[in-house]
Amino acid sequence: MDRLLKSISYIFHPLLMPLLGVIFYFSKSPRFIPNEIIQAKIISLFILTIILPVLLYLLLKTIGLVNTINLESCKERIYPLILNGVVTLIVLQRILTPSQSVELYFFFVGILISTMACLLLAIMNFKASIHMIAISGVFMFFIALSIHFSININGTLALLSIIMGAIATSRLHLKAHTYIELIIGVFVGFIPQLILVTYWL
Repeated sequence: MDRLLKSISYIFHPLLMPLLGVIFYFSKSPRFIPNEIIQAKIISLFILTIILPVLLYLLLKTIGLVNTINLESCKERIYPLILNGVVTLIVLQRILTPSQSVELYFFFVGILISTMACLLLAIMNFKASIHMIAISGVFMFFIALSIHFSININGTLALLSIIMGAIATSRLHLKAHTYIELIIGVFVGFIPQLILVTYWL
């Protein structure tokens, strides 16, 4: 059980959530989008949202600004969150413009807002759960897409609810967060996506 709960935190790592949202969008969108464009965007986002943050983390660790991948202290979180915000801005400027995909554009605007809120909390010495921020943001985005495209994804939403519970249990088991840090994380991820829905739904 201990290994299972530990593995959940890695399998559903926050870095993977934006790409999960993008893949889900392309799989459900009724619009015709050439496969070449889909593949190009997914590869670009994989490099920018997963590979680049990992390399930046290794750089920060090398120069002593972070100690572990878990970013256990609020101080350790500040530089990774700033860099993640910059990466998200690059995505919004170069990969996902409103004219190409307004849904994905505002999905990443929501990610940027959540990242900045998490950064502000870290500066204020509060460690909101980034895992819960990521999964709850994706959860709200999926709900909005189901309404926007008039599709039934109740099974997917039920599965996401179970995953959210598993992630929360994992973080508590690992003593990485308290209950309040998990709850605040859910709100920080969920609310920006909910507010931004009014711009594209």
